[in-house]
Amino acid sequence: MLGKYVRVNVTNAINSQNEQYGYTYELNYGRVENYSKGPNEQFAYIMGIDHPVRNFDGRVIAIINRRSGEKVWVVAPKSTRFIVNDVKPAIEFAEGTGRDYTLECLYESSCGAVVFRMIAGEVRYLLIKNKRSANWGFPKGHIERGETKEETARREVLEETGIRIQIIPGFISKSEYTIQGKVEKSVSIFVAKTSDTQTIIQHEEIEDYIWLNYSKAIKTLKFENDRSILEKANEFLIRIGEIEQ
Repeated sequence: MLGKYVRVNVTNAINSQNEQYGYTYELNYGRVENYSKGPNEQFAYIMGIDHPVRNFDGRVIAIINRRSGEKVWVVAPKSTRFIVNDVKPAIEFAEGTGRDYTLECLYESSCGAVVFRMIAGEVRYLLIKNKRSANWGFPKGHIERGETKEETARREVLEETGIRIQIIPGFISKSEYTIQGKVEKSVSIFVAKTSDTQTIIQHEEIEDYIWLNYSKAIKTLKFENDRSILEKANEFLIRIGEIEQ
């Protein structure tokens, strides 16, 4: 249901009281119009609206899967883009009152880096193979609450490869794509150098790593988007005099 456009008939407006559980609604909450599963009606929170409304038309941007088996949707205006770090604190007033749940989100945001260093007098780029994928790519991961994009990139590279990096200002490559036809992912990739010589992969998530020169790295990357990012990063480093052509 992620990405579906629906109408919500508000039953509990923002700032109203939930008498059963004793909390104040910080979001509008209501029944999804013309949708039910068996005898059960579908309910949803509304994000992106800070005043009481009667009805709301929007897009399902998250699904709350409660341990009880109940699902509650989160709906927001089409023009907004809320990720998990936005949704979790927004629903905490109700879902944080002792409920156990998992969260699926329509939008994901990740950051990472094209990392390079000198090996035997040659520029080598770091590629990693994630256990969830059979393809080589760049170290990256989800933004955590309160982090800047640069902080996420540094943390993810360190966690996945044990490498400390220095991000070079002036370069960022952004790409957007869809995962399994539903999750819309946005990725920001920086370019960074390192003087660390030991690579220690995070075995829980990373299957392997490799340091390759530019021509071999380009051939190893399967996706055109990744090849384009590496090409732009390499050209940038040559242009600012960080590496030689």
